[in-house]
Amino acid sequence: MSPFNYYDHIASIYDQTRWMTESIAEEVADYILEWVDANPYTSFLEPGVGTGLNVLPLVKRGYSVTGIDISREMLDQFSRKLEGIPRNLTLIQADASQLSFPDNSFDVVLTVHMVHTVSHWQKFLAEIERVLKPGGFYLNAQWITPPARMEFERHFKAILIQESSPQSPPAKHPRINVENYFRRQGYRPHYSIAKTWWVSNTVVELLSFLKARAYGLCWHTSDAAFQRALQAFEAFCLEHYGSLDAEIASAAQFEIWSYHLT
Repeated sequence: MSPFNYYDHIASIYDQTRWMTESIAEEVADYILEWVDANPYTSFLEPGVGTGLNVLPLVKRGYSVTGIDISREMLDQFSRKLEGIPRNLTLIQADASQLSFPDNSFDVVLTVHMVHTVSHWQKFLAEIERVLKPGGFYLNAQWITPPARMEFERHFKAILIQESSPQSPPAKHPRINVENYFRRQGYRPHYSIAKTWWVSNTVVELLSFLKARAYGLCWHTSDAAFQRALQAFEAFCLEHYGSLDAEIASAAQFEIWSYHLT
């Protein structure tokens, strides 16, 4: 399954299977607005905007937001949250790594766990630099997976490998050093944790996310092999966690690397 079809397929369940929530996004938005010293005219671009989790609060507060995503279904989910597309929001279905905007178009460019998905990351970063206004901010962010969920997924991956051979090998991502790139351009880097919050799920809930193939680790395997792995993993979970109703809880974080030309 291609990434394009993958995201179209899971768009309706994307938000509920992740650990970022709208209330947490509101707090992260507060942090971002203060960090970039936003005013009512500050404009934002998010390549790989998806269902809009990261920028929905900015749209609701009236800021000019542009989002790009390859998946029409993901963009449709975003617009449904707003019962349409307001005048301050522009959504573009396109390759998010190709920024077809004039120079100096945006005050802030935000990427969230997506730079590793582009084929030519240095060209992409150069495009980000090009579309930033003088004095603008590039915010390269990610949601850190809660450790308990990460451990859960590691157990499943081990069983998945035992039960099948991937239909195609996982993509090899180039070594990316965003900080070195922007330092060479004269930008000042700054790392911060915008928000830490507690995430709790039952084992049966996380199993349901796997059964829906909500994550990339699920889409390189045949249906038959995947079902075998799920059956074996459910038995493992009963033994390892003691109950499918057991709670798996740990802290998640929203971290940001900010780059600003002073």
